[in-house]
Amino acid sequence: MAASCSTNLISFPPSLRKSTSPSYSLSWQASLPSTVSFAVGRRVSSRTTKLLVVVVTAMMEAKPTVLVAEKLGEAGLELLKGFANVDCSYNMSPEELCTKISLCDALIVRSGTKLLHGCLVVNAPTANTIAAAEHGVALLTAMARNIAQADASVKAGKWERSKYVGVSLVGKTLAVMGFGKVGSEVARRAKGLGMHVIAHDPYAPADRARAIGVNLVTFEEAISTADFISLHMPLTPATSKILNDESFSRMKKGVRIVNVARGGVIDEEALIRALDSGIVAQAALDVFTEEPPPKDSKLVQHENVTVTPHLGASTTEAQEGVAIEIAEAVVGALKGELAATAVNAPMVPAEVLSALAPFVVLAEKLGRLAVQLVAGGSGVRSVKVTYASSRGPDDLDTRLLRAMVTKGLIEPISSVFVNLVNADFTAKQRGLRITEERVVLDGSPENPLEFIQVQIANVESKFASAISESGEIKVEGRVKDGKPHLTKVGSFGVDVSLEGSLILLRHVDQPGIIGKVGSILGEENVNVSFMSVGRTAPRKQAVMTIGVDEEPSREALTSIGNLPAIEEFVFLEL
Repeated sequence: MAASCSTNLISFPPSLRKSTSPSYSLSWQASLPSTVSFAVGRRVSSRTTKLLVVVVTAMMEAKPTVLVAEKLGEAGLELLKGFANVDCSYNMSPEELCTKISLCDALIVRSGTKLLHGCLVVNAPTANTIAAAEHGVALLTAMARNIAQADASVKAGKWERSKYVGVSLVGKTLAVMGFGKVGSEVARRAKGLGMHVIAHDPYAPADRARAIGVNLVTFEEAISTADFISLHMPLTPATSKILNDESFSRMKKGVRIVNVARGGVIDEEALIRALDSGIVAQAALDVFTEEPPPKDSKLVQHENVTVTPHLGASTTEAQEGVAIEIAEAVVGALKGELAATAVNAPMVPAEVLSALAPFVVLAEKLGRLAVQLVAGGSGVRSVKVTYASSRGPDDLDTRLLRAMVTKGLIEPISSVFVNLVNADFTAKQRGLRITEERVVLDGSPENPLEFIQVQIANVESKFASAISESGEIKVEGRVKDGKPHLTKVGSFGVDVSLEGSLILLRHVDQPGIIGKVGSILGEENVNVSFMSVGRTAPRKQAVMTIGVDEEPSREALTSIGNLPAIEEFVFLEL
């Protein structure tokens, strides 16, 4: 029991070699005893109650035994019993659990149990969707009509009708921040309540939103025009404390906020200040930065805040749904199948991985860089990946590279973990079409690739210079001395190592501009790791690419942007 498990796992011994079977079955060719150790698991989200499955030993001949160490819904148990012997043993000590594992083929536990390393991760992405959406709408309506406060008042022997006058939802604008499964279901229900619904999600396809009568807008437009804001975004570095003093200051006075996503997306101290000042009239929260929150939490005790103890997935139906999904995942794994919802990759031959390793890093970073250049509102739908190589098509398997580009595109704005197994499924699920093109070069096939190019079509860019002559966001990179390098942005040639973070600037090519930018960063104690300038012609336009070890302050970036020669700039995290 080695690592704390926040994700779900299936592991395969390194000594095994995958068979040549064309299907994604777990068939292997090796000299083995009658048992093969491996593991399967379920991700346990901090937001929703999901189950963790660890398959410890797969018997080659006997009927498998599944140990259920914590309560599982009856529907899931019945499904398991149709395929395996099921042993329900609860409240075991870690020592007892370890002893029993050696006698079983699968183990179902919750997040408190620690697991083996090296496992394939699968999840159940749909079971809790409706429950979470319904809870969001319940908080929305309860907040608007002061249900919790009025209930407490009546139970205290009071009758304060005038104190708890609410607001109507009909005709009000709801901004859904994060238009994934839960967000879109909240939007559907809000439309049924007569609300005008807009949404912000840098990744959601605009046509999918329009299909249910929702307009995708920028973050700025969403927070500045909404009467109600409902949060449904994952907690990532980009979304951490995304609602803060600055964003609250740009909202309509009297806005109301619902959060059934993640506690960390709101700066809770800033929310208290916004409530006290009247910028935020009310908030309804199911999640908190620290759970449970402190008993003396000013936010929890605030008279204009309605709270619940992380109940988003807590319905009988959702728990049964999770039980069925997890049981199906266990049965599939024991049958030797790979689930479509697996969230990490099967074993890759060592020699292939060794040759592609630096290009794998390059592919992810190019995807991560490209998606950060997209301006919000339109959504990413069409991506083209070009590989330039001297190798023939049969000698260059691009599945892993494509998966890593997909990983870079999706993970910065999602809680999904992308890998070789689920990359195509995840992209399709989000309406993202990824096409590949190979450019055959003359020369030695010793190196797998000469360069990788990523293009995103039909979007606007935060950095106009990243738009190529054909109208797409375009970034291109190569591997130099084993390190990934960015070599082209739009039509501008550059040469910078893809390490740390980047500042891209378009400026007038004139003496002294590099020194001025460097001085501003130096005064902020921001270390510059590299700098490159590409230009169209002397004294014309140029693009400067700066690698930095620390994130510059907003003031430093503003100072750079205020330099007369600077025409546009953007800060990107890699």
